[in-house]
Amino acid sequence: MQPLKCIKILGFLALISIFLNACNGKLPGADARKFPADPKKRVEQNLKEGRGFRLNESIKKGIGGGTFDFASSNELWRASLDVIDFMPLSSVNYSGGIIITDWYSENSSPNESLKISIRFLTNEIRSDALDIKIFNRRCTTNFMNCNISEVSGNLVTELKKEILGRATRYKNNKSTDYSYPDLKDLTKD
Repeated sequence: MQPLKCIKILGFLALISIFLNACNGKLPGADARKFPADPKKRVEQNLKEGRGFRLNESIKKGIGGGTFDFASSNELWRASLDVIDFMPLSSVNYSGGIIITDWYSENSSPNESLKISIRFLTNEIRSDALDIKIFNRRCTTNFMNCNISEVSGNLVTELKKEILGRATRYKNNKSTDYSYPDLKDLTKD
C-alpha cells in the first residue's frame, strides 16, 4: 500500500472515532422508540415540544400575515406621489410606508437642492397621518463644501396640506359601483 493512502485512511478513522466519542458512542439521530412512525403524529409532537411551526395554523388564527392593499387604493399614497411627481425618487417602499426623493434643484440655482422624506403613520386621511421632512443642501462651487439643514415652517405645512387635500378629493371621487362594459356592445359591427 502507498504511504499517502494509509495516512488518508488513518486520518478518516481518527475523525470518525472523534465524532463517535463526542456522541458517547451513539450515532446522532432519533431513537425510533421515542418517536411515532406516523409522520402526522411526529409533526404534532414536534409542534408540542416547540420544534416547529405550521403556516396554515397561523393563518387560521390570524397570526402573522397582514392585509396588503394595492398602493393605488391608498389615497394618501397616491396623493403624495402625485404632489412630488416632478422630483426624482430615491427610495419608495409601500409596505414600509416611506417615500424619499433624490436631491432636486432647479436650473436657476444648481448649488441649492431639496430632498423630501414622507413617512406614513396611518392610512387614514388626517393631519397627523404624515411625517414630512424637507432637507436643504447648499453647496459651494463644484459641490465640494455642502451644508445640509432641515427645513421647517411654511413649506412642510403647505406640502402636507396639498397632499391631504388631494387625498380627500381622491377618496370623495372613488366610485365603488363601477360596472364593466358589456362585451357584446364592443363586438358589434
